Amino acid sequence: MSERTSNRIFDIVNIMFVALFVLFCLAPFLHVIAVSLSSNRAITSGEVTIFPIELNWNAYINVFSNNAMIRSLVFTVILTFATTVLCMLFTVAAAYPLTKRKLKGRKFFMYLIVITMFFSGGIIPEYLLIRDLHLINSVWSLILPGLVSPFNLIILISFFNNIPASLEESAEIDGSSHLRTLMSIILPLSMPVMATLALFYAVGRWNGFQDSLMYINNPDLYPLQLKLFQMVQNNMVSELTQMEGANRTPLTPESLKAATVIFATVPILAVYPWLQKYFVSGVMLGAVKG
Repeated sequence: MSERTSNRIFDIVNIMFVALFVLFCLAPFLHVIAVSLSSNRAITSGEVTIFPIELNWNAYINVFSNNAMIRSLVFTVILTFATTVLCMLFTVAAAYPLTKRKLKGRKFFMYLIVITMFFSGGIIPEYLLIRDLHLINSVWSLILPGLVSPFNLIILISFFNNIPASLEESAEIDGSSHLRTLMSIILPLSMPVMATLALFYAVGRWNGFQDSLMYINNPDLYPLQLKLFQMVQNNMVSELTQMEGANRTPLTPESLKAATVIFATVPILAVYPWLQKYFVSGVMLGAVKG
């Protein structure tokens, strides 16, 4: 067997393995989509797999007709955007000084950061702290506790350390301040890691519901994931089917749950294409420099 033939067989096996792996990853998602678009009869009889049976849009009509769900979606989008911006601002503000070897107490601060990754006060002390700060039923209770992720902070510190020191030294010779150096040199070179960390923060906030479950009692401040959690756990289907102007066709709880899951998942999936160009540009920049 020639080397060219063996390489072709190897490529075919790899493609088949990757395709099978992708299918395993997509199958649950496709099943949820199929359930949300299938008829009540097909769902109750267990006929639905990864393809819709007897196409039915009533579940989505009911979800999009619910003003509470739309309000929760808008609130979650605003909350996620604000949280991501603030988290990135504070993460950069903490990471850049910690790359300076002249900073006094640098190792001590790094030890404190690493310790928080392994030890925490627990849920009860955290709740008591939020209560004593009068942040219950406040948007800040969903933002401040996770303002800086130690894991993301360490990643950003490592990336900053890999940027050649000669660039900063040249900027200092030209009279550039630390802030200007950070804004004009460091951050433009760090767009790939910045985009990655921003995606981490955004996905974490979008999918978070435990903090809102503990700290939020006002229905107007319910994030989308909390409403989804309540519906799945408590079978809150009546809220979606008993509003004015909604479609009155009887629906199964499974179809409404599936439609709500897709309703809560698609927006965050739509963010990735906007960040993909930064990953690609980062790879190309590394290739050119190499």
